[in-house]
Amino acid sequence: MFSNYLIGLREGLEASLVVCILIAYLVKTERRDALRPIWIGIAVAVLIAMGFGCALEFGSQELTFQAQEALGGSLSIVAVGLVTWMVFWMRRTARHLKAELHGRLDAALAMGTGALVATAFLAVGREGLETALFVWASVHAASDGTPRPLVGVALGLATAVLLGWLFYRGALRINLAKFFTWTGGMLVVVAAGVLAYGFHDLQEADWIPGLTNQAFDISGTIPPDSWYGTLLKGVFNFQPDPTVLQVTVWLLYLVPTLVLFFAPVGFGSGKGKVKAPDDAPDDQGSRPSAAPHTPQA
Repeated sequence: MFSNYLIGLREGLEASLVVCILIAYLVKTERRDALRPIWIGIAVAVLIAMGFGCALEFGSQELTFQAQEALGGSLSIVAVGLVTWMVFWMRRTARHLKAELHGRLDAALAMGTGALVATAFLAVGREGLETALFVWASVHAASDGTPRPLVGVALGLATAVLLGWLFYRGALRINLAKFFTWTGGMLVVVAAGVLAYGFHDLQEADWIPGLTNQAFDISGTIPPDSWYGTLLKGVFNFQPDPTVLQVTVWLLYLVPTLVLFFAPVGFGSGKGKVKAPDDAPDDQGSRPSAAPHTPQA
């Protein structure tokens, strides 16, 4: 449940910050007339993301077992790829995200209502589709037959919406750079488990051999139905009897990805590559202005 809460919180907060930046900029520049198209674009993006998640869940139920495993494994790998790209992208661009969105919004304001709707839709829709896909893959990997994974996601999204509103009102101060760094690192750990489980699905679908070639079996020490086995499964997608391929994939993804992500200089952090604009959030904390008329992300 914690891993799904983390996904909902991390992904939802990104979308909330984008919404805050767009709305705050329109309020600050006295363009409240453009708020309605922005909300329309956001609503359409949310509905499409929810529809995409429902299509994945209910559409897969009509498939045969092997087809379900093949679909689940393939989409898990795609989801991990998208999430990995997203956490590195946010690590590099969080400091100048505000200026980038302001530039897009200025261009959309000049073009008219349709452009405003499209700007909000694209800004939020990408986050929504990525979230829907990764949540589905994670729930598929960690599901224990209970609604706890979905409850965790819902609580994470609700927390993200609350934090976004507090940012906008100027009631909350948080170091966003550190927040996205550490939650991104934890998300990489979750993604490693989803990736390993995705390859296991492909083995069960007979797309990849080696299903009976186990790396180890500690089911006697950590029973899957024990409270600690369930906790490890829910948080890390831990499996007490993984195949050799699962362990190999897990290590090959997790170790180099974490090394790059936490690297102080270079690709992992983006330091030394992009100079933050003067009005961008700094590394010591980002928050809106105390008044709604001059909020900042």
